Amino acid sequence: MSVKLKKEISKRRTFAIISHPDAGKTTITEKLLLYGGAIQTAGAVKSKKAERAARSDFMEMEQKRGISVSTAVMSFEYAEKAMNLLDTPGHNDFSEDTYRTLTAVDSVLMVIDSTKGVETQTKKLLDVCKLKKTPVITLMNKLDLEGMEPLDLIDNLEKELGVECVPMNWPIGKGKEFKGVYDLQSGEVHFYLSNRQDKMNDVQYIDLDSEDAVRLVGESEIGKLREEIEMVHELTPEMDIERFERGEITPVFFGSALNNFGVQTVLDAFVRIAPSPGPREALSRVVMPDEEQFTGFVFKIQANMDKNHRDRMAFIRICSGVFNRGMTLRHVRTGKDSFVRNAITFLARTRNLVETAYPGDIIGIPNHGTIRIGDTFSEGEDVQITGVPNFAPELFRRARLRDPMKGKALAKGLSQVCEEGAAQLFRPLSGSDYIIGALGELQFQVITSRLMVEYRVDADFESIPRNVCRWVIADDATKQQLIKLYERDLFYDNNQNLCILSDNTFRCNQIADKYPDVRLSKIMEQQ
Repeated sequence: MSVKLKKEISKRRTFAIISHPDAGKTTITEKLLLYGGAIQTAGAVKSKKAERAARSDFMEMEQKRGISVSTAVMSFEYAEKAMNLLDTPGHNDFSEDTYRTLTAVDSVLMVIDSTKGVETQTKKLLDVCKLKKTPVITLMNKLDLEGMEPLDLIDNLEKELGVECVPMNWPIGKGKEFKGVYDLQSGEVHFYLSNRQDKMNDVQYIDLDSEDAVRLVGESEIGKLREEIEMVHELTPEMDIERFERGEITPVFFGSALNNFGVQTVLDAFVRIAPSPGPREALSRVVMPDEEQFTGFVFKIQANMDKNHRDRMAFIRICSGVFNRGMTLRHVRTGKDSFVRNAITFLARTRNLVETAYPGDIIGIPNHGTIRIGDTFSEGEDVQITGVPNFAPELFRRARLRDPMKGKALAKGLSQVCEEGAAQLFRPLSGSDYIIGALGELQFQVITSRLMVEYRVDADFESIPRNVCRWVIADDATKQQLIKLYERDLFYDNNQNLCILSDNTFRCNQIADKYPDVRLSKIMEQQ
């Protein structure tokens, strides 16, 4: 391994942000960019008037509603580290896209609304992190609002999520009386001197025992703070980097993303304790980041990120080696080699051509319809990175076109939108219907909006009597037998995988009993 590659790997911090909707995820994303120097001012993205859309949300529907339903990738430099931030969908109907994003990161920032505590979506997402043993840093957000007591928040998180908390700082007051935080590591008070939302806050660091602390915080508040600090030290474990990297404990910070309280502290924590890129599982072996040859896998595809470009982009997480502009990469699934001269990096809508990229970096390459989520690219080795699945949808709708002359545009639009993985496209073996499978109703609304905005197609979706999906894992001869007997229940997904769509599990059980060698799976992983 070259010294240069080792140094670049150690500089990388690739992380995602997860939360329940409305916990402040999009706001903290924008503020991290502000403190990282990637933008100069930040809009108040939670404004009821939605005067400005978050810079990481590019779809028209996202901008109008103030929600994130797609994953944005943002890269910036901070404290001599290369930070790769993945802002995941904020709506639970898009949890599958979030899951795939979590396969591409080395750590996670979990945002908790301190007025509500742990919520449903947070539980689901942390379960994924625990399954993959992904290190998690927690931000208790919205301390500027009246919410739960800090000790109650810690207790709530530990009971609901089953992970030990290690407070890294402690709030001084809450709601209108929120004055700053006490750093439990250094013993300093971080006293915030302003509450501007669009600029970085000035922060004054004060010794707790100083006269300035008493004057600025208040004598009674200082006494209460000392009692709470003593209690926290007695009741909570010490910070242990090894346990953190195994996902057994989570460092907890308190702050207010909207008012820039504690944002820089969280960013500093990722620089200091978040892991650099590690090994990746493949079918045949484990891929190490310091290998000389390039490998990377596709975790997301996004169509029409820029209406002026009318493009489709495949997002690749680099796992090993070095990417250099103009290099030839093997598309492992197809066996074809590609000369890659126009890979890009992202700062939300801003694109830059990549000259060189390293493990942990996210690059985008143009997709002309041949690249799928889960595909691996390498410098020639037939190695397949694993762990990027599709899940069986729970809701199914038939696309209904209002203008029959737009049939080709509908087919193109549905195919490209479903390539991104937020919903799945199915075509019956007999018939010409377009069936969309999704996890929630919002996905159908998003697709309807995007068909109109990006493809000028006026369509909607109607319910069909199907709610069970299973992929058929069998040899070709057995599949042909199934097609003869159960053709009306069989469909192909957008990747030409055979599956059953039925109104109940009876048909699935019938096939399983008759064909014991057939496996009917709720998950289809790219092989």
